[in-house]
Amino acid sequence: MSFFGDLRVVLRGPRFRRLFGTRLVSQFSDGVYQAGLAGFVFFNPEQHTSAGAVAAAFAVLLLPFSVVAPFAGVLIDRWPRRQVLLLSSLAKAALAALTALLVSDGEGPSFFVAALLVMSVNRFFLSGLSAGLPYVVPRDKLMMANAVTPTSGTVASFLGAGAGAAIGLVGGAAALGTGLILLAAALGFAGAAGASLTLGYRELGPHLEREPEAVRAAVRNVVRGMVAGLRHVWRRPAPRDGLLTIGGHRVLFGIATLITLLLYNNTFTGGGVAGLAGFSVAMGLSAVGFLLGAVATPWATARVSPSTWIAVLLALAAVTLVAFGLPFSPVLFPVAAFVLGLVSQGVKVTVDTLVQRHVDDAFRGRVFSVYDVLFNATFVLGAALTATLVPPSGVSVPVVAAMSVGYLAMAAAWAARARSLYASHRPPTPR
Repeated sequence: MSFFGDLRVVLRGPRFRRLFGTRLVSQFSDGVYQAGLAGFVFFNPEQHTSAGAVAAAFAVLLLPFSVVAPFAGVLIDRWPRRQVLLLSSLAKAALAALTALLVSDGEGPSFFVAALLVMSVNRFFLSGLSAGLPYVVPRDKLMMANAVTPTSGTVASFLGAGAGAAIGLVGGAAALGTGLILLAAALGFAGAAGASLTLGYRELGPHLEREPEAVRAAVRNVVRGMVAGLRHVWRRPAPRDGLLTIGGHRVLFGIATLITLLLYNNTFTGGGVAGLAGFSVAMGLSAVGFLLGAVATPWATARVSPSTWIAVLLALAAVTLVAFGLPFSPVLFPVAAFVLGLVSQGVKVTVDTLVQRHVDDAFRGRVFSVYDVLFNATFVLGAALTATLVPPSGVSVPVVAAMSVGYLAMAAAWAARARSLYASHRPPTPR
């Protein structure tokens, strides 16, 4: 069947469509919420944004996932995943409304605590979506489903961010505008809770063959369970190498994101509204790249192996950073953002499918929770490295050159893997 035929099959499945709709509503609201945070914390005209301050903000908002995600995996492997989606959405709605009330505190502790709680609860939601996906699509359509769902969610987030920025313009003053954005996000999260109710109570699993241990006992054994999940994935070369690559890519992507933010806030513009607008254009082009990467990946992996496709994407990132990143031009940098978006989503869709195909369902929730921790912690690591190595202007030729070398090294490793797999499956030469 053709690419578009596969796409029609996935989108016409009623069970998939209900899960897909729940994701879109929630991730659109995520974008609205994140627009409120970004405009108020990173592009506040009353302060000068340094790499260290931005890295610290990312750490506060993202690192709690390292604690939350393992517990999310334990519960996702035991609780009805539909209920995880419902309760997570309701919790996010309440917490987003609370954040709006606390916005007058600016960057005070209470504001950040409420914000990080929203982001942390979102781990339950996203892990539940990933773990439940194999229940609503046929196994041979997982690659297509992985292209459609996370990518569409990412695009929905970018659209939500645009909507949030528009709400902020209507709101006017910083505190009032941010409060309106966050309240709009709260309404969106409530809508996602309603959308999740279109799914059956047990429709997303887990369907366990035996009664699971009590949640209290499972939580006590969370470290042991996570170690078991890591051992499970470590014995499977395809998902193991995929997760290692995601980690390396996210470090470099974190560096690229922070450099882009600094350039638009401190170098390409004078910051404030102009900085946010320029950064939004770059991120918008990155979103287009995300979408193209998702569309191209199923088509490409039907013609070449996943290992070859990952190698091609990583090599493309290496070349792009040299050609469009090193000039540090406001005209060329958005092109780099577009290509890195394509690479990022192309690699992620491929790795998502490798993990889902090669990980047993009993471990899938925990493995995807580990995946989420890796995804966010390595991004923060990249931001921290940027704070140490990059000046406030965002201009650093050695750092961008080193990023290109890093992508090239990962591309070479995947190319070697592709050659090895080809040699092992090639029929013997007749004598």
